[in-house]
Amino acid sequence: MTTAAVRLLAPEDFAVFKQLRLEALRTVPEAFASTIEDWQDLPDEEWQTRLTNNAVFAAFRDGVPVGLMGLMRQQASKMAHRATIIMVYLREGERGSGLAQALLDALLEHARQIGIWQVELTASAENPAALRFYGRHGFQEVGRIPGGFLHEGREIDDILMVRRLT
Repeated sequence: MTTAAVRLLAPEDFAVFKQLRLEALRTVPEAFASTIEDWQDLPDEEWQTRLTNNAVFAAFRDGVPVGLMGLMRQQASKMAHRATIIMVYLREGERGSGLAQALLDALLEHARQIGIWQVELTASAENPAALRFYGRHGFQEVGRIPGGFLHEGREIDDILMVRRLT
């Protein structure tokens, strides 16, 4: 019997974060605004800082890290009730397993606990599975950024989605 778990990463978990983030950027580069080159040479201290500045959750299957989802809170005082979902990744073999739901549930519960009223995200217009997933979980499309994302010289629209937590 396999076991699955989701937990908030602490700065000392930077090796897990680094492994998953680089795997994500390497295996599905079209899904992220960053490239592997933006991240691969970061010193360990920077990986730890990024875990301090953002809430990053990891999913584990039998103790092996297989997924990632982050939450970046707005810093301006009049916007601190808002946060953005970032760095979403789940290994291909884990998609449809319920771990994406578990990651999202943990992230949203954490958001509520720290006083977030609204969670936002952007998803590629070319990722209908992600758009359906977020739609099923209460996110509503509120806009589109034409050509918001460049991948291999091609413009891809970003879909803006929002979920109110209050």
